[in-house]
Amino acid sequence: MDEKTIKEALLKGERVTLECKKAKSEVPKELWNTYSAFANTIGGLILLGVEEHRKETDPAKRFEIIGVDNHQKILTDFWNTLDSDKVNENILLDNDVEVVNMDGAQIVCIRVPQADWRAKPIYLNGNVYKGTYRRNNEGDYHCTEAQVKAMIRDSNVDGNDSILIEYYGMDDIDPDSLRQYRTEFRQENSTHVWNRVDDKTFLRNLGGYTEDRQTGREGLTLAGLMMFGKGLAIRDRFANFRMDYLDMSHLVGDERYHDRLTYDGLWENNLYQFFRIVSPKVQFDLPRPFKLEKGGKRNDDTPQHEAVREAFTNAIIHCDLMMDAGILRIEKHDDRLCFRNPGLLKLPVEAIYRGGNSKARNPKIQNMLRMIGFGENVGSGFPKIIAAWKETNWGEPQLMNKLDVDEVELILPVPSPKSNSTGVSEGVSNRVPNGVSDTAKAIYSHIQADPNISRNELVNLTGISLKNVQKHINRLKELGLIRRIGSTRFGYWEIIE
Repeated sequence: MDEKTIKEALLKGERVTLECKKAKSEVPKELWNTYSAFANTIGGLILLGVEEHRKETDPAKRFEIIGVDNHQKILTDFWNTLDSDKVNENILLDNDVEVVNMDGAQIVCIRVPQADWRAKPIYLNGNVYKGTYRRNNEGDYHCTEAQVKAMIRDSNVDGNDSILIEYYGMDDIDPDSLRQYRTEFRQENSTHVWNRVDDKTFLRNLGGYTEDRQTGREGLTLAGLMMFGKGLAIRDRFANFRMDYLDMSHLVGDERYHDRLTYDGLWENNLYQFFRIVSPKVQFDLPRPFKLEKGGKRNDDTPQHEAVREAFTNAIIHCDLMMDAGILRIEKHDDRLCFRNPGLLKLPVEAIYRGGNSKARNPKIQNMLRMIGFGENVGSGFPKIIAAWKETNWGEPQLMNKLDVDEVELILPVPSPKSNSTGVSEGVSNRVPNGVSDTAKAIYSHIQADPNISRNELVNLTGISLKNVQKHINRLKELGLIRRIGSTRFGYWEIIE
């Protein structure tokens, strides 16, 4: 630290990462609250020997350098207290504390880093629930019990999704979800030995089922239940957790949204189904330049599509599934995609931008998604997103640690697609001949976004009867726009170019 750097910080005023204390002759008792708060939030700078005049509106006059009388005594008292049982852990190095001469006075500068996720919470007086603090714009505040428990969960080096969920077994698994996943697994890993085992053994190999050897208890893990469980079973055990997708693009008139996937009883509300259904929807309007692979096969995938899938995967694997009132929420707007998950970042934001390190809250779920081709190697996912967006002129991704709501949000700017008054994208309108109804165009659009979509899902999305959905599908078939590959139950749609 030097005089120039400190003055620049003071001009910005006290905020989440700066705290000033008068501290003329001793270490203020309130300093320790700030030490805990900075360590449990994103770190910060404490300046001793600087008085704040809170009623002063001029930033240049708000802070007065008064200095400390005996910096050596303050340093000795500070280090002695830090190494006592006042705090549960000393996370400072010698060079984190300095004495700086300013305007003929000496001030003590204490840089408190963000504590390592394995060390949190940093708390005072031996009481984790009463002595844990966090920081916001108003200063230091006592953490709630839920916030403390979240930090304790995050300190588990093995993650949280491998825990045994008692009284939940294979009867709570949605058979269609597991079957669909195993089909994807087989396509991605055709020679894998797990393809030959039964469902329970397969889940156990994946980390979705476990047995406590000491007690003999066995059942689904948190990962197994949340990924493949029946919606009712999940809601019975985790009633406060929600998954929500909102498409607020192409709105017409006073529409709030024109597509939503939430808990409505029309799909099994597990993470795998949420990812499978929503992933194509959220990618649908991204530009797809025409590209042929060897052999003449069309490849519509782009680095930006891959990055969106990576962002979706990250939201799931870093989601705090046990947080009260947690919502995994994906939003699609005309100019941006938003991915929100409950739980704050475990690593500092700058470390995530650098890459090379990854601390998923849900490593079992991370592996489940990776085994079917989603999710990058350790620490490379977010840099991949940044690199993909640098290739465009769409804007810079924004990763935000929203401390006020214990939530992480990633915003990916996207080009605003042109649409007609019905909300059907221009590209779909151009591919479907004139005279075809807007409802048929909408069905075509949904099939493009999700080739595995079912007729019942189309009923839900369009608001028409199953009979009328089938009528429009037949019309699209007659026009040579789509065809069905495989059976009604186990097949998929193919778009005919």
